Amino acid sequence: MTTGPSPPRPDYVRRHLRFGWWSLFVFLLLGATLETLHGFKIGFYLDVSNETRRLMWTLAHAHGALLGIVNVAAGVTLRTLPELPGDARIPLLSATLRAATVLLPGGFFAGGVTFYSGDPGVGIALVPVGAACLASAVFLMARAVGAPPERSEGRAGRRRRG
Repeated sequence: MTTGPSPPRPDYVRRHLRFGWWSLFVFLLLGATLETLHGFKIGFYLDVSNETRRLMWTLAHAHGALLGIVNVAAGVTLRTLPELPGDARIPLLSATLRAATVLLPGGFFAGGVTFYSGDPGVGIALVPVGAACLASAVFLMARAVGAPPERSEGRAGRRRRG
């Protein structure tokens, strides 16, 4: 039985490396901006009445930078273990991890843009959605990494025979 060429598979390794490094860049710039606001004692950021904003934006910076690193780690993992089982799960893992990288820090940031009597704004509703996406992505990656590799007749199989 002859099979035709397999359909083009998205390059998830490059996608996560690129997305992770750019995320890290953006969220580290946000951190530098927050340090600048702090350094120049900008009331919009430092006044006691803006404590909620300061907390939300600090959480946005921290979560965004961490998730940028997690995306880089995902790219490295996918490159290191190309035999990961369940190719059907890799697109879901990729999508949920990228969604978490946008939604989790985005929710914290939006929650600090407008706030009410010390409570974050409505944008904070994105945080649990982003957290669920992150939990799903980490579960899928842990499950894929923990599963035995799929058997294939690749180069390694030919080398052993010949």
